[in-house]
Amino acid sequence: MLFIVFLVWSASFDTCIARRGKHWRPGRSNSASLAKKKGKSHGNSHHRHHHGNGSTTFNVLDFGAKGNGKSDDTKAFQAAWAAACKVAASMLTVPAEYVFLVGPISFSGQYCKANIVFQLDGTIIAPTNSNAWGKGLLQWLEFTKLVGTTIQGKGTIDGSGSVWWQDYPFEDPIDNESELVIPLNNTVKQHPPMPIRNELKGKMPSVKPTALRFYGSFNVTVTGITIQNSPQCHLKFDNCAGVLVHDMRVSSPGDSPNTDGIHLQNSKDVLIHSTDLACGVRIKTWQGGSGSVQGVLFSNIQVSEVQLPIVIDQFYCDKRKCKNQTSAVALSGITYEKIRGTYTVKPVHFACSDALPCIDTFGELKTPTTPPISCLQTGKPSGNHPQKDYDTC
Repeated sequence: MLFIVFLVWSASFDTCIARRGKHWRPGRSNSASLAKKKGKSHGNSHHRHHHGNGSTTFNVLDFGAKGNGKSDDTKAFQAAWAAACKVAASMLTVPAEYVFLVGPISFSGQYCKANIVFQLDGTIIAPTNSNAWGKGLLQWLEFTKLVGTTIQGKGTIDGSGSVWWQDYPFEDPIDNESELVIPLNNTVKQHPPMPIRNELKGKMPSVKPTALRFYGSFNVTVTGITIQNSPQCHLKFDNCAGVLVHDMRVSSPGDSPNTDGIHLQNSKDVLIHSTDLACGVRIKTWQGGSGSVQGVLFSNIQVSEVQLPIVIDQFYCDKRKCKNQTSAVALSGITYEKIRGTYTVKPVHFACSDALPCIDTFGELKTPTTPPISCLQTGKPSGNHPQKDYDTC
């Protein structure tokens, strides 16, 4: 599983820790009072609960959610959000010890009050019935046009991704980074079938959705939760400003296709720290792209048995074949520090554009690597593919 980040206006790039910059947060505390775990609805016609600190909570159970993992709770979540949306600094609670089956849903904030807290302590799972997805959607859970919203708690978002991964050999492009990996026995098992089929035993839509997406939002926080088994990318921020992600976990099986950790696209002032991500440290841009990636810091990262821990690839291709182009996304101010751990292929891979190369690449190894890194810069790979010289960068 890769952790891919897309950032900065029309530019797109991949990384494991996002850029460091000023991060303005509203004066509201993120640690709003948690609602007590509730059972089934008690018939409260207002479906809201007030607490001593002035916050108002809306429990999805009070809006008809069953939380048994089988009943469709989508409408209950929609109703709870519609109520919370009208109250500034309110809290929507998803209680612990329940499993909520929720279909594709948009928590729209165009007319919502600011500083809403989505308190996730239970588990939300995605449907495995292909009919629930129509012809295919770009995301499963979407939060759009919000200000000061926080998703927090000890709960889990589970994308039920295995029913999507099974169709990978037939419909998905192959990430060209796979060409850098040399199997130990010189054989490659091409995309083994996944064991679980969807409920209708038919194919899921060809478009695989991102599990959790923020769009057009300001000063948002995601903390504490676990996102796992996404059909595709786990967490995405698109056209957002002021993003804080910390103390959360992203996880999917190592052989799951394109289950990237976090994408940043057209976003700025992003801080990601103290987070457990099953990935490496990467920046990837498409040739033919435009814009720039600037001021990215990767710091204090521990890796374990990662194939390619540090990657800059200005020739990224997510199709079976990509056209050679001269334009590229400009890279500058990329810093790596205090990255420790082990790898299985090679520690560093730089594939830099001729038109806008990642030049002036230099550094100092504080500790030895095995095998040693003999360079910190490389040129354009031949044949529009990543270099296959495993003894150099």
